[in-house]
Amino acid sequence: MTAVHPNHKKAKALKSGSRRPAKELCSECGLCDTYYIHYVKEACAFLNQQFDQLETQTHDRSRNLDNPDELYFGVHQSMTAARKKEPIPGAQWTGIVSTIAIEMLNRGIVEGVVCVQNTKEDRFQPMPVIARTPEEILAARVNKPTLSPNLSVLEQIEQSGMKRLLVIGVGCQIQALRAVEKQLGLEKLYVLGTPCVDNVTRAGLQKFLETTSKSPDTVVHYEFMQDFRVHFKHEDGSVETVPFFGLKTNQLKDVFAPSCMSCFDYVNSLADLVVGYMGATFGWQWIVVRNDRGREMLDLVQDKLELQPVISQGDRHQAVQQSIPAYDKAVTLPMWAAKLMGVVIERIGPKGLEYARFSIDSHFTRNYLYVKRNYLEKLEAHVPEFAKRIVGQYKLPD
Repeated sequence: MTAVHPNHKKAKALKSGSRRPAKELCSECGLCDTYYIHYVKEACAFLNQQFDQLETQTHDRSRNLDNPDELYFGVHQSMTAARKKEPIPGAQWTGIVSTIAIEMLNRGIVEGVVCVQNTKEDRFQPMPVIARTPEEILAARVNKPTLSPNLSVLEQIEQSGMKRLLVIGVGCQIQALRAVEKQLGLEKLYVLGTPCVDNVTRAGLQKFLETTSKSPDTVVHYEFMQDFRVHFKHEDGSVETVPFFGLKTNQLKDVFAPSCMSCFDYVNSLADLVVGYMGATFGWQWIVVRNDRGREMLDLVQDKLELQPVISQGDRHQAVQQSIPAYDKAVTLPMWAAKLMGVVIERIGPKGLEYARFSIDSHFTRNYLYVKRNYLEKLEAHVPEFAKRIVGQYKLPD
């Protein structure tokens, strides 16, 4: 990759607090915080949906929509389940993402790693950095469940003279990154993605914590897990679980960012390698190798991982169809009923890849309705063909 004429350097980043070109759909990816705003009309995931082109650019082909796994999970060479034999203390799971990043840095494969630490004042306030040491990478462990301007460091990358870079990010950030990739002057770019759904602003996160957790001020991290419960880990190491069906939907329905309610890239389809929990059984991480760069990254840590095949059990369709009107009407069950339903579904419900499909179906149907009701003029162009096929399996309300 070589840089083209840097016309972008003539552009001016938007000032903090300025209204972004995507307006209320802005995911705060950070692109507009740099002179790369020059490319925003093409690069922004919410101004220009271009999965087919960017998949071909990244993986040398677009997904095969007639292949059920590619329809859902995007272009890939392999999928597996993994966990570290020796977990990293303080990691959200076992530390696979941090381990890969550290190996790439230590071996000189990359000169820096774009990742997200938190500010000194707030454990949940994201602070994107270009990490140059293992310690700086470890300081970024644990997901930041808020909108994060990862691409705000793009100017620093170009000015640093770095030629080999690893970027860790979520779908909206990576789509914008891929769109400007050729302008960065890099010789090699690696992208390690995580699945992402239902992010919030910092204020929205506080409302979610206060509405859902018994001790919101001591939550270290949380995740919506495969056992149909939200798992909150607290400062003292204790874990609190709340069943999905017991969430106070009527209070939380509007807490998620409009960009997340309009997103159809849950699986981070433009990353080289994806690490997340959604397609694995409880306690394991789902690893998707999308291309040769992703294979190279995984091979670096293969001997540090315990691996097992992915599984797919159950049938999601009825549960998804029932969830559509329940969410639409903001139905919240009494906690006793929510716990009972959670136990039943955990035993007989979808597992592994079928759980991942359940989660994708649930969110795609919800998001399709959101775009249709709020941005009808964008519906046809914004919703990618694979999402239309997935949503087409279900009966939706008007």
